[in-house]
Amino acid sequence: MPEAGAAAGAAYQPGGGGGNTEPALGSAAVDRFRSRVYAHYRRHHRALEWRATRDPYAILVSEVMLQQTQVARVARYYPRFLARFPDPATLARAPLRAVLDQWSGLGYNRRALALQQAAQTLVRDHGGSVPADRDALQRLPGVGPATAGALLAFAFEQPVVFIETNIRRVYLDQFFASATTVPDRALLPLVACTLDRAHPRRWYYALMDYGAALGRRGPNPNRRSAHYTRQSTFAGSTRQLRGRVLRLLTERRCLSSAELWRRCAAGGHPGATGARLAAVVDALVAERFLQRRGTLVCIAEESAEN
Repeated sequence: MPEAGAAAGAAYQPGGGGGNTEPALGSAAVDRFRSRVYAHYRRHHRALEWRATRDPYAILVSEVMLQQTQVARVARYYPRFLARFPDPATLARAPLRAVLDQWSGLGYNRRALALQQAAQTLVRDHGGSVPADRDALQRLPGVGPATAGALLAFAFEQPVVFIETNIRRVYLDQFFASATTVPDRALLPLVACTLDRAHPRRWYYALMDYGAALGRRGPNPNRRSAHYTRQSTFAGSTRQLRGRVLRLLTERRCLSSAELWRRCAAGGHPGATGARLAAVVDALVAERFLQRRGTLVCIAEESAEN
């Protein structure tokens, strides 16, 4: 298991106000930190299907799936999603119902819609290819700084600096063992100065695996991050009701509002009141997941590009 505490003797003391002091790591300390991370990676690296490809589109699919979803679940959905939608053009023109059907069970369905919209942007503006440019990537729906950084490192071997959950956990554990409410701006200089610029893809995979192991070891270092939030309870939540509505309409295509409410309530959702369901449906219509057809509520039949 990873060792806790200051990285291999590196003495980095965060300054006042959450640790805004620039890190002062010498080359020896950087080498010791990298050696520790790589030693763990050699022994415990995760053999994940999306790590075996250099296809930028396949890596984009995996990175969007990995947003807020555990690796083990993504590993089950990733191959079948790619088999159904092997390239941006196929995903771009697919009916939304087909996309949601393949996504069902991953949760956070906005990501599925955003991924399809990203594919449509790639086809329309980039000739069906994923650009190797950070600004262009962050203009894609559903792609923020962390996802763009991961794409550049994993698909294009670019030595970019970015932070995601597991990377954050490593730097908090190794350099901020006694600090609280540490902002990412205090971590970024450390990520930059320890980056293996010759092998960014391998380095970030190693960091992520190290961070994942830290998460299994004991108290989560990310609780000391200024950006840490505890996820709300899923049972009875609006998120659960949204998922139930989308599953029902992906299966049935159209239902009356009354029948939709009955099926949601019959499914054991404790918060499926008429008013709450109406608000959820209104939101999903606004987000282009659903369409109203007279008295019926239906899944949006066409892809958003049509």
